[in-house]
Amino acid sequence: MNPKEARKSSKVEVKAEVLPAEVSPAEEKTPEEYAEIRSPLDEVMSQAEKAYAAYMEAERQVARAYRQNEIQVAKAHRKAEQQLEAAYAESIAKAIKAREAAIAEAAQNREAAIQQAEAAFNSAREEAERACEAALAQARQTLQEESEKAWKVRDETIEQAWQIYSKMAR
Repeated sequence: MNPKEARKSSKVEVKAEVLPAEVSPAEEKTPEEYAEIRSPLDEVMSQAEKAYAAYMEAERQVARAYRQNEIQVAKAHRKAEQQLEAAYAESIAKAIKAREAAIAEAAQNREAAIQQAEAAFNSAREEAERACEAALAQARQTLQEESEKAWKVRDETIEQAWQIYSKMAR
């Protein structure tokens, strides 16, 4: 018996029946009969040992139950961590996808803005070219008209000078 068993068995109350001091000859038993009959103390000790063995088995079962619970809690914790990691990875993937979509949209908007700016620039350049051509044409026309007037005034002035000279020379 180990010390734990000794400690446990010392706590068991034993109530033994007191046998009468005198046994009548009719009640006397043979040694074989006495071997068959167990003393009340043996019976109580047997019950105590069985109770202790049951207690120890229950204690082992409780320990196994606690260990199983600990394993289940650890599994649940690992599963929760895996779910959190999966959710985290999914959030990252969604954020990256949203960023890429935003960048793609910004690039499209940029291209559209560049095309609009180029169209506006080309339109303004064409308008400026037309205005310049019109101004040049107007300037040429004005130059030609003024040149013709100047030649006409020159011719008239020369004609007048010849008329004056011819009147003097006559």
